[in-house]
Amino acid sequence: MELVAISKTHPAEAIAPLIAQGQRVFGENRVQEAEAKWPALRGEHEGVSLHLVGQLQSNKAEDALNLFDCIHSVDRPSLVSALGKAMDRTGRRVPCFVQVNIGAEEQKGGCAIAEVPALLASAREAALPVAGLMCVPPQGIEAAPFFALLAKIAADNGLSQLSMGMSEDFETAIMLGATHVRVGSALFGARG
Repeated sequence: MELVAISKTHPAEAIAPLIAQGQRVFGENRVQEAEAKWPALRGEHEGVSLHLVGQLQSNKAEDALNLFDCIHSVDRPSLVSALGKAMDRTGRRVPCFVQVNIGAEEQKGGCAIAEVPALLASAREAALPVAGLMCVPPQGIEAAPFFALLAKIAADNGLSQLSMGMSEDFETAIMLGATHVRVGSALFGARG
């Protein structure tokens, strides 16, 4: 199980102590924010892995590949295509998670549950190294059924890795098979 420390909106000064304590995997929401703080942090600390957990615009695919070691938010065919082309151009292939809109919420990213097989087929055709599935369950209701559903969808599609669970529900996610939990406020405190 991998702890992805979500450092979005937090300055380098808040991140460095976690690195000093041994945390090596961090997550950011935006390419631009990560570009502003991570090159210097990586220059000072070896072995740090950076994951993109927020929505990615297709026109930022190559920038993302140059900075991130894993992308958790592949959610549409146009992004699959952009990442595939960028991986071919750069020769850099990073693991990707297909993001599923597990609660069918209009305001959230992710592909619809019914679209998962087709998006996975497109990703495989584009030679994207698909590691697994990712979700953000609806807030304010029990997350367990959504995590269990994501685990079933992953198993049905031959995937073993699950990026699910955040500060408020990571224990439940781990019990239901999470391989990656994305924890921010429990480590850094509330965002400013």
